[in-house]
Amino acid sequence: MACPLTLAGRPVHETLDRQTTKLARQLVRSFAEEIPIYRRLPREELDGDITRITEDNLRLISRMFRDGRPPTRAELAPLRSSSARRAREGVPLDDLLNAYARGARMVWEHLFAAATPADFEDVLAANRLILVYTQAVTGAVCTAYLEERESMLSHEQHTMHATVSALLAGDSAALAGVRLARRYLVLAVAAGRHADEDSDEPGGSIAGRRKLHRITTALRRHAAEPVLSVLDTTGGLVLVPCGPLDGRLAHVGEMAAATRADMSKAAGVPVWVAAELAPPAGVPAAAKLAEEVLEVVRLFQRPPGAYRLADVLLEYQLTRSSEATAALAGLLDPLLDNPDLLRTLKVYLDTGLDRRRSASLLHVHPNTVDYRLRRAVSLTGLDPVDPAHLQRIGAALAARRRLGLDWLDA
Repeated sequence: MACPLTLAGRPVHETLDRQTTKLARQLVRSFAEEIPIYRRLPREELDGDITRITEDNLRLISRMFRDGRPPTRAELAPLRSSSARRAREGVPLDDLLNAYARGARMVWEHLFAAATPADFEDVLAANRLILVYTQAVTGAVCTAYLEERESMLSHEQHTMHATVSALLAGDSAALAGVRLARRYLVLAVAAGRHADEDSDEPGGSIAGRRKLHRITTALRRHAAEPVLSVLDTTGGLVLVPCGPLDGRLAHVGEMAAATRADMSKAAGVPVWVAAELAPPAGVPAAAKLAEEVLEVVRLFQRPPGAYRLADVLLEYQLTRSSEATAALAGLLDPLLDNPDLLRTLKVYLDTGLDRRRSASLLHVHPNTVDYRLRRAVSLTGLDPVDPAHLQRIGAALAARRRLGLDWLDA
């Protein structure tokens, strides 16, 4: 065992032991004066738990000065427990670390302010031990704090997922005692990939988690009450609590558009949402419809935006399965051996029957577009210039998408 550190011939740890109670109170008073979050703590907590853990720290430093060694894991246990409590109370980690650093500095100044050149070796050894103390305490405090926060977040997420699952299942028993909003803006969400997600592991997964965190943070800004969500890096379902005046159709669209825009801006990726408004009992049907509308939006390659059923009525109806679906898709089967014809027909419809713009997008001469269209008409008997035929071609393309027979695969 190393010899105890001394100052003016007296063991430093004995000096510290005699002053532990008084010095702890001075330190806590300094925390309350200099660190904002400590000013907001109740007096009984400052005089109780905060003072006790400060005394534990002083005794720990005293033992280090006495024995000349780093703190053991057992000796750091009270600090880890205290850090976990501060995490549950919502004390910011930087304020917590600030208190430990401030305390170590004040102890040093208090004990060694009167040191003389004769104490140089012991002062130097004490300085090294203070640095060891700071390193050990920082690691223990940060680990315990972050583990507690992760546990809290995991519990919050589990509770949130359980609530969403109960809402979707209409399980009133599971929702007993859960405070629900009067109504929810139900959002089916699809999020594009961030460029960083395409990097090699683990960078890709880290970028995905960061993107998801930015999206959930943006969502929390849109409601005074907790937003319920079940999301991964590609999207999912979000339930935004709404007030009594949020039921107007125009307002619902505005809310959905604003929420989508914030998610997209925060995440730095394109975002698509389909929105419906519903009371808690109507969430299952609203979620199903929103997911179906989002599927139609992505199927028809609509640009990023906020959509409601009214925005895709025709497309939605065309993609509902029926006995006619396969027959509609089969109307374009004669073009399967001529993928250029099918591609040209699709682009021609997408451009509003504009042959020059179609030619530009296809990188061919307008005359080539005319030739391909004539060939498509001769093979299928469907002429896009004829309004009745145009509807059938559009329905046939929609049916092919519905059956997974996308025109790009032809």
